[in-house]
Amino acid sequence: MSDVFDAKAFLKTVTSQPGVYRMYDAGGTVIYVGKAKDLKKRLSSYFRSNLASRKTEALVALIAQIDVTVTHTETEALLLEHNYIKLYQPRYNVLLRDDKSYPFIFLSGDTHPRLAMHRGAKHAKGEYFGPFPNGYAVRETLALLQKIFPIRQCENSVYRNRSRPCLQYQIGRCPGPCVAGLVSEEEYAQQVEYVRLFLAGKDDRC
Repeated sequence: MSDVFDAKAFLKTVTSQPGVYRMYDAGGTVIYVGKAKDLKKRLSSYFRSNLASRKTEALVALIAQIDVTVTHTETEALLLEHNYIKLYQPRYNVLLRDDKSYPFIFLSGDTHPRLAMHRGAKHAKGEYFGPFPNGYAVRETLALLQKIFPIRQCENSVYRNRSRPCLQYQIGRCPGPCVAGLVSEEEYAQQVEYVRLFLAGKDDRC
């Protein structure tokens, strides 16, 4: 792999569509993964003279190659970015972040598991998926999951005190496990399993 990166030539080939990019050093190691709504605009920003920080300057100095994966939507790019970060664990994805911890998606260990965003220590019983690059990525993923694999995202205090289904049930974003008879244990467990497979990067239905 070449250790001289021709940014000008590379940027001429980049689309303005959403997608994910992987930056490699001269040894072929992925050193950074990012996503963009507009790949050309985002990648061009790395090669300006006024970069945001010395850490970013250090990253750019190491770039020997950039691979781009185009996606249909920004949400798809967010999910792919998450999977690539988990796969490659690039060092600059850690170095370029603030001190705040990476967010995770938490799938609780309750009888009817719930989904939520989580930061910090992992004391609660359940499964943690991530890390995600930022809170926005988690919120977008949770919103997507609520549409395609609806399981509850309400707090336990709300769940335990309901006698009638909420608005989320009425608009098809939750099967209503809080009210007896609305969804069977088997049906809910199947939705939870779909969520688990989705977050693990698999699809049992294909």
